Amino acid sequence: MDREKIFTLLDQFNIETPSWGYADTGTRFGKFYQPAAASTIEEKLEDAGATHKFTGCCPSVAVHVLWDFQVGVDARSVGEIARKHGVRIGAINPNVFQDQVYKFGSACSPNENARHAAGRHVIDSIALGRAVGSDLLSLWFADGTNYPGQDDIVARKRRMEGALRQWHDAMPAGMTMLVEYKPFEPAFYHTDIADWGMAYCFAKSAGRNAKVLVDTGHHLQGCNIEHIVAYLIDEDMLGGFHFNDRKYADDDLTLGSIDPYAVFRIFHEIRNAADIHGRDVSKIAYMVDQSHNLKPKIEAMIQTAVAAQELFAKACIVDRKKLLDAQSRTDIIDAEGCLKDAFATDVRPILAEWRKKKGIDPDPMRAYRASGYESRAAKERTARNAGRKGGGGYA
Repeated sequence: MDREKIFTLLDQFNIETPSWGYADTGTRFGKFYQPAAASTIEEKLEDAGATHKFTGCCPSVAVHVLWDFQVGVDARSVGEIARKHGVRIGAINPNVFQDQVYKFGSACSPNENARHAAGRHVIDSIALGRAVGSDLLSLWFADGTNYPGQDDIVARKRRMEGALRQWHDAMPAGMTMLVEYKPFEPAFYHTDIADWGMAYCFAKSAGRNAKVLVDTGHHLQGCNIEHIVAYLIDEDMLGGFHFNDRKYADDDLTLGSIDPYAVFRIFHEIRNAADIHGRDVSKIAYMVDQSHNLKPKIEAMIQTAVAAQELFAKACIVDRKKLLDAQSRTDIIDAEGCLKDAFATDVRPILAEWRKKKGIDPDPMRAYRASGYESRAAKERTARNAGRKGGGGYA
């Protein structure tokens, strides 16, 4: 593939970073604070703007309604702040898992008050999305049960179907609903949207503007994620990704830190769908869902964005003509070799050239560190950090 074609594909390959990835986060055991971590939506957008400035590929920011739009925050002003920092608001993520009313679920709960609370919150989130110009409503549910017999599985399925149809019909015409799935946690007996097949069925039932969201950490061990991706693209049901990496389960590690070849294979199936099967992959949303407890926040985001670009570029240079020929001859060695040769190619010089053409330093991490951004942010935020104590939880 010629360089100009790769440059064009890289221009089109945008990665959305999450607002919550710039804030202090932790586990159920506790939080470990970072002096430069953001604590307000303004600081999160400032940090996201820095990530985009040094990578050139992260122009939008996913927001979490409950964490970013507290009472009194004006949605339109948030959009203006984002633009000031060179980014825009991306996916809107409602929170229907944190409040006490959701103890037994949200859309699927047997508690009518919980279902109504979830409904109001999602409708409010759609309105926020309209106000900030977002075209994505990203839905993940903690709904499920922990014990056999706790609730009726089919009744819960039907409650979810009804809720998704209602919310789908409430969206503005240009908005897409993304339905995410997760096999377990926090529900350890059954989860109401446990895999891609259930998400597919729920999305189809909801309406034509609903698609499936694939989180690369939300699968059982050994799951063939690229198979799922290829299938969903061919069904025109792949809406987007939440990128992270994992060793055990939903570990929220930087992309490619554990198994970069797996990410490469996902990108290969996307490019295969476009280059061989003629599928439109232009509307797939590439989003990061990572909360870094140990790595510096912005550096982790830059690391993920750069890794995504490198693995995407490797997938772009697969010799698909040679691959098709090998497949037609059932030459397994040559066919696999097409993928391995591309994966082994050092694409960093290509990316450095692409960045120079865009007026960006060819080494984003080096340039970010040299800028002194983190030390300045830490100094400015020290007063706020000094007053914080203890605590745990995800965000």
